[in-house]
Amino acid sequence: MITEIVQLEIKPGEEKDFEAAVAMAQPIFKRSKGWKSLEVHRSIEKPSRYRLFIIWETLENHIVDFRESKEFQEWRALVGPHFASPPEVEHANKVAAF
Repeated sequence: MITEIVQLEIKPGEEKDFEAAVAMAQPIFKRSKGWKSLEVHRSIEKPSRYRLFIIWETLENHIVDFRESKEFQEWRALVGPHFASPPEVEHANKVAAF
């Protein structure tokens, strides 16, 4: 399992619209190969900043299967209009849990 961590800056005033768009995207992720879960976190100090934590079975499930799919295009069509800047994306492996 890998975690995709996405930091997003949302246009001020569009936070609730962005959250609604993410909720509408739930079926898109559910039908994506290797997708396991998605958490959306909103910054307290910077309320236009969000972090998504998306669990995939493999890195390839995200960077190949999802990114090259129609599901990715649907996802971006829903949420992309709310981005103030391009997303920052990284991937991580869990090394410990306490």
